[in-house]
Amino acid sequence: MNSIWPWSKKRTSDIVWIDLGDLGDLVHPNGPHEQWQDHGLGLLRTILHQNGIETDILSTRAITSWDQLARQLPGYRMALMNVRSYTFPVALKAARIFKEINPEGLVLAGGMHATVAPEEMAEVEAFDKICQGAGEEIILDLVRDPDSFPRVFRGQGARSMADWPAIDRELWPKPADWQGLLADLRPRQALSTWKLRRAFNWPLEPECGWGPPPVATVITSRVCPWQCVFCNEASYIPNMGRRPVAMVIDDLNELDEKYGVGSVVIHDSMFFQNPKWLQEWIEEYPRRANTVWPYWAAGRADTVRQWPDLFAALIRETNWKLISIGFESGSDRVLKLLNKECTEEDNYFAIDLLNRIGDEMEAEGKEPPIFWSNLMLGIPGETEEDAFKTMRMLKRMKRVFPSISYYAPYPGSALGFQLIAEGKSLMSTENYHRFPDDEKVKGVNYGFYRELLAGAYDAEVNRGLSPEERQRGYAGLYQQALAKA
Repeated sequence: MNSIWPWSKKRTSDIVWIDLGDLGDLVHPNGPHEQWQDHGLGLLRTILHQNGIETDILSTRAITSWDQLARQLPGYRMALMNVRSYTFPVALKAARIFKEINPEGLVLAGGMHATVAPEEMAEVEAFDKICQGAGEEIILDLVRDPDSFPRVFRGQGARSMADWPAIDRELWPKPADWQGLLADLRPRQALSTWKLRRAFNWPLEPECGWGPPPVATVITSRVCPWQCVFCNEASYIPNMGRRPVAMVIDDLNELDEKYGVGSVVIHDSMFFQNPKWLQEWIEEYPRRANTVWPYWAAGRADTVRQWPDLFAALIRETNWKLISIGFESGSDRVLKLLNKECTEEDNYFAIDLLNRIGDEMEAEGKEPPIFWSNLMLGIPGETEEDAFKTMRMLKRMKRVFPSISYYAPYPGSALGFQLIAEGKSLMSTENYHRFPDDEKVKGVNYGFYRELLAGAYDAEVNRGLSPEERQRGYAGLYQQALAKA
């Protein structure tokens, strides 16, 4: 594995891949999600290395200052980056530092932001080549002969995820050097770094608070087929064939035999789709996997209502332990604004069904499933009563990890483009980040939402709820649940 860090001068290539994220996220992170790895980076580096093109890896998450990055960059002729909207400011800074140190070097950038906001990328001289869309079918040609490509060009993805190689996870960036860092950190930071070292189990990933480590993150499908106006994923790449069930299980078994798997995160934006694939998963995963590992995966309330028996079978027979549902809102009016294609009735059906399954499993002496409940506040046009309905819906859930975010108008989404065009977005090339408490849209009363999450409106939220439902949610829970958008 080729890895270089601030205290090491080891280098095996004149090409470097720069992993992007907030400075220090692999040094003293605030939570497990900051340490999750980039599957796009892993896939493309795997393709390069399998075809004889070696690259080094640097990570902005494994340093605590830009000077540390600058000291590692001299002599490289090429840098590659996978740029998302929320990592665009980091990519911008890293690219400019690279070009200052290596004026003749090339920066090749692709990813979500390059696809949905190419004009913002093109305004930055430091980005020499900008790939829109998937890159697995062109990455080799691009790195071998970048001059044969125009500055901004369309990438090409595989027709099916069955064509992807299994990611070599040892090509992912490593958490920072523990012993070297512990000596320089303040006691509280040193303690968090020591805990991260114990929990990370690289090249697998750290526990997420619900299942045993180490965690294997996988992708079985790419792109959600729905068209919610807050999401920009469908504008990135077209749908492609899902990775076959047998390949997914084989990948997990191989990871288990090499590193030991404790639990699984299925990173699909929408795992609970395609009943034929899911039925095969029910049949094959318990039979062929080394262990029926508990896993996190995402669904939709309307598809749960459409296929309730399939949903229940997945939970009971395949150990689907953490069910991520993008409820977004408890208000029909807001759900329509978002083009969610779900209703309040769909949401409550899914909630009541999982509550009942959980009760039954507890009665059987089994660990019940839990919602990972994605909720959105601060949506333009949302009223206070709409927000109260969302919080009431959350209290309907008996077992839940709430994940609450303020709506963010990212480019590439229909609503994001509208708000940007109207001059109402507070996000820009300088602050495309995901800090939970940022104010993101002009005209939204964020003071109200902060008070709502702090419990100032509990009397209104609790109206009509049962005594048990009113007691759900300890003091400070919903403030802590405010997540990156």
